[in-house]
Amino acid sequence: MVTTATADSQPGELCENCDAVTPHQVSIKLVTESEEDAHAAFSREPYRVMKCQQCGATSKQRVNDM
Repeated sequence: MVTTATADSQPGELCENCDAVTPHQVSIKLVTESEEDAHAAFSREPYRVMKCQQCGATSKQRVNDM
């Protein structure tokens, strides 16, 4: 899994839980969207996963929907 850290000069991202812009740990994760075993290998989609470094709340967004 690839992880990038926010530099101190960057403002961070909006955390809905904190209701403020905070530093986040961001990674990309492949998620299997199909529940059928025959199609699972072909239904993986990249998701951007964000974890707030203040409160620990995690959210994800499908990369193709950005």
